[in-house]
Amino acid sequence: MTAISDRPQMLPGEFEEFSRHLARTAEGIRPEFINGKLGVKPVPDGDHGRIVQWLLRICIQARPELYLHDQGLRIQGYRGGFARPDGTLADADAFVGCGDWATTGGVLMVVEVTSYDSDTDRRDRVEKPRAYAETGIPVYLLIDRDSAEVVVHSQPDGVRYESVRIVPFGKSVPLPDPVGISLDTEPLKNWVR
Repeated sequence: MTAISDRPQMLPGEFEEFSRHLARTAEGIRPEFINGKLGVKPVPDGDHGRIVQWLLRICIQARPELYLHDQGLRIQGYRGGFARPDGTLADADAFVGCGDWATTGGVLMVVEVTSYDSDTDRRDRVEKPRAYAETGIPVYLLIDRDSAEVVVHSQPDGVRYESVRIVPFGKSVPLPDPVGISLDTEPLKNWVR
């Protein structure tokens, strides 16, 4: 028997229609549908945006054939879902013609930068690592502003990431293949509260 709390709030198709409606009527809202639950990401603050810019520049310099996209993804794990990572590393043309929600084929890494809101723990540290691992995304990079740490998840096994490496801001951290980039995280100290 399925518990009431295990039932999805809506079906994936209903979410797609809902998100299209929001895009037309509500500015600055970024809906997601993970693990059968509707969520809304807050509009990023200036420091959050600066961190994404910093990472974008590093990725382009190290791997010019790639781009750090702002692209919604269909994450086909447990109940199907839709996530809008802060960054999605893939070929520069990977999402041409895809619309709001693309499949994860060709995605090398997804990036989340924590926000200062009450849902960031559940969303960025619990639900998204599971959803991204279930989908088979090779690397999940979490830039955690609360703990001043970079968390690199890799080696998805279809349920979870088998490798999780945590490095404090200020140290270098290699992003494993297929990303193959090393990050000097010293600048991140400038963009936390």
